[in-house]
Amino acid sequence: MSGHGFLGVPVHTAEAQLVFDEDISEVGHVMNVSRLWAYQPALLNQFFDLIRQTATTYGLSMRHRGILVAACASAIGDSYCSLAWGTRLAAASDAQTAAGVLRGDDEGLTSGERVMAEWARKIARNPNATTAADVKILRDAGYSDDQIFGTTVFVGLRIAFSTINDALGARPDVAFLELAPASVLDAVDFGRAIDDGAP
Repeated sequence: MSGHGFLGVPVHTAEAQLVFDEDISEVGHVMNVSRLWAYQPALLNQFFDLIRQTATTYGLSMRHRGILVAACASAIGDSYCSLAWGTRLAAASDAQTAAGVLRGDDEGLTSGERVMAEWARKIARNPNATTAADVKILRDAGYSDDQIFGTTVFVGLRIAFSTINDALGARPDVAFLELAPASVLDAVDFGRAIDDGAP
């Protein structure tokens, strides 16, 4: 098994190279998930356009995105997105707060953010178990129905992305060993191991 997963290496296309170049520009290396999605780079771009559009439309800051992704990814045991977004959340807040969200401890968040994180975990763990009372908690925290809808769409899209990557065996990039704070690395004790090049 390679770092990009169980599938073989896809045909290298100009569209895939554009995704790789964007990775190098943004994070300094080609991510394993990008190597996996080289099978359908256009679909990857469309998927991320939809995620970005949802986040922008509903005013989700980078901190809010970090909270939502760290909460839902850790709830489903996705180490890749937990490390990626735990690292981003640490940059938008601090390492202790990010590690806490990954562990399900939201002490470093505001009361409204805690409600948001718990909602993301409920969606991830069992969306059929949510109730009108859960939505009322969000309303009581100051979220409008429009914001609740947008946040739910964002989390659902992120879960879909995690599910595809996890099912096909993508492993977190070795670069996370240097990029992620130690507390974030310690908090992610689930999911697939960081890619060390071993089969």
